[in-house]
Amino acid sequence: MDYRFEENAEQLLKKLEKKGKDLKQSFKPALSKVALLGINLIEDRTEKGTGYKGGKFKRYSENYAKFRRKKGRGKKVDLQFSGRMLGSMTSKADSRKATIFFTRGEEAKKAAFNDKTRPFFGFNRKDKKRLAKRFIESLK
Repeated sequence: MDYRFEENAEQLLKKLEKKGKDLKQSFKPALSKVALLGINLIEDRTEKGTGYKGGKFKRYSENYAKFRRKKGRGKKVDLQFSGRMLGSMTSKADSRKATIFFTRGEEAKKAAFNDKTRPFFGFNRKDKKRLAKRFIESLK
């Protein structure tokens, strides 16, 4: 998932003018912090059963709900059965961008399937502003 900072551009420009050359060295750590915040936002929202586009997740099918009950899981739609899918979410960053991804192919497939019916892997306008603010704050 890629995101371009468009919010808070004026604040960013002011910091850039102040810091000059030293600022480029702080991009990678700042983007790493932004990516970690992004993962936390996705995990927290998903745990609450809410998609990034707003509203609660679509209910599980009756058959899957029965399967979950049989395995001792609740009926709350939080996309967590074993915890492996969200647990495999991680990030990497360089001086130009940060990427959030899944470390295991099997979990990435689950995420893609879930994201089609219950969009969870993304950011809304409020999230983007928060991520941009974290980036600016993280610049040394």
